[in-house]
Amino acid sequence: MIRKIVARSSAEMDRLRPVWTELERSGSHTLFQSFAWNRLAANIFAAREEPYVVCMHTDSGAAIIPAAIVDFGVTLLGEALFDYRDVLHVGDPELLRLAWQEIAALKLPLFFTALRGEQCSLTWHEFKPEKFVGAPCVQLADMDADRFASAHSRLGSRFRRLLRKGVELQQQAAPSSDLIHHIYQLKAAQTPNNLFRDPARVKFMTAVMEAACECCELYTLNWGGEIVAALVTFRDGDTRRFYGTYYDHEWAHFSPGIVLLFEATRRSLAEGLNCDYMTGEQSHKTRLATGSVPLFRIESSWENLARISGFEEHELLAA
Repeated sequence: MIRKIVARSSAEMDRLRPVWTELERSGSHTLFQSFAWNRLAANIFAAREEPYVVCMHTDSGAAIIPAAIVDFGVTLLGEALFDYRDVLHVGDPELLRLAWQEIAALKLPLFFTALRGEQCSLTWHEFKPEKFVGAPCVQLADMDADRFASAHSRLGSRFRRLLRKGVELQQQAAPSSDLIHHIYQLKAAQTPNNLFRDPARVKFMTAVMEAACECCELYTLNWGGEIVAALVTFRDGDTRRFYGTYYDHEWAHFSPGIVLLFEATRRSLAEGLNCDYMTGEQSHKTRLATGSVPLFRIESSWENLARISGFEEHELLAA
């Protein structure tokens, strides 16, 4: 028997937790597909992204589409803060098709970014994913810590120069909420169009780092009581994801942002972790990266979604 749940709020998503957690364990998903991150997003951004999370499950499989209704149609939860999106699915492919029928019934277009290249499998083939940007990375298969340091010796010299000036590097697991809030406020104040001028986004980052404290790590360069640079990271399996960087523009002459990125990467490689610089091929990322994962966007009219899911045939049979 197929069991269907459509969660229209973060509270209703709690009914999905057992199935969702099992799907997390069974697939090669990123932290952006975790129940914790999606529930927080559904709660904090509910006013701009109305949750419409569809779950179909049986004894032989399950499928979850973490969808949300927005002004332009349907998207996947995460607002502007989820780098990678995907559905969760294992077992019977019919369950995912039926879940898409529930989305198609809304008669709204679908749009989201970004789907990682390795996820553009049969699950998304019919949606015809379009190239978006890349996610630069440093893979252990290509580079170890010593070779990385040798390849970027000038950045190593800059790091030592900062240390000689009295700047200290701190690496903190499970940083305090107050500190995270302060860093994102500093980041928001630097440019008028910064994402984190939105208090809800700062609230989300503070909340998610509390919820994911065991995998969050904060790197900072400090001089006295000032934060010269900061780097927010998350441990995700065998990968450290570099979520965001801040640096004080008054220290720009010393390039503290890329120096901190360099040193955090070197340390991560020494720990046996791959490094993901995430969405965007900015020069400070590509300078250090050994490769890049292609990211894609999904854009579909509701008529196309109806065709893919078989919603039209479903409607005819129901009639």
